[in-house]
Amino acid sequence: MVALRSDAEQSTRRKVKSIDTPLIWRIGVWVDRALVRSVGRIEITGEFPPDLRGRPVLVAANHIGMFDPFVLIAACAKAGFPPRFMLTAGLLDAPVLGPFLRKSGHLRVDRGKANVAEAFGRAIEALGEARTPLLVYPEGRVSREPGLWPERGKTGVARMALAGNVPVVTISQWGAHEAVYWGTEVVTGWRDIKPLVFSFFRAMRDRPVFRVHFGPQVDLTGLTVDKPGDAMRAHTRIMQAITTNLVPLRADEPDTPKFHDPTRPCDSKSPWRPA
Repeated sequence: MVALRSDAEQSTRRKVKSIDTPLIWRIGVWVDRALVRSVGRIEITGEFPPDLRGRPVLVAANHIGMFDPFVLIAACAKAGFPPRFMLTAGLLDAPVLGPFLRKSGHLRVDRGKANVAEAFGRAIEALGEARTPLLVYPEGRVSREPGLWPERGKTGVARMALAGNVPVVTISQWGAHEAVYWGTEVVTGWRDIKPLVFSFFRAMRDRPVFRVHFGPQVDLTGLTVDKPGDAMRAHTRIMQAITTNLVPLRADEPDTPKFHDPTRPCDSKSPWRPA
């Protein structure tokens, strides 16, 4: 569980939180924690490194379901910091959700644009000025691996860490996939929403356990953004750290999840799956 801290450390933590977290996001986190509590129970192991509080940090997590961002927000808040996310332009430009996300301080990333190099530079600059951890998914999508082990992912997080000289901490999580079905990529009507709604109410009845583990800082010593191959080496260390800490969280499900989601595609392979 999260370790107890001295009064001085807790006071500093509250000060950083109040200065760097917009009111609208503090309210959003409060609502999120209430939502997660209504569905299941969070079990936290490990802790966020105390010496990294109030500094730019990339927090890399595995992506196992549509509900896991809510679980991660609640877990991070319980650990003492409300994180921001790296979000695509599509989400930040959405008519209703977009203004809320922008005012909450989330970081914009323009994927697939012609100005990707410029966007990457802006992301590094924004990350360097941040005093709140930035939560990222190296996989880029919910895992489609049959066992829900992390997918190969991309080197973007590793390149950001090396280019900005920013530390990386990992989160491994298990259980959030039981809260809501994967669903469908395109929603055309109630028929597509129905499985999500029914799976959510089933979770409220069954109350799954959401296990979240905060790992130590990933050792990226000796790696630089300019040396060929180092971005992949950094990515490998990050993904292996996530996977190593995931193993004990799912000790009774070492191969495939006991929970079956009939809507989730299983057309991917994980290079990180334990032998």
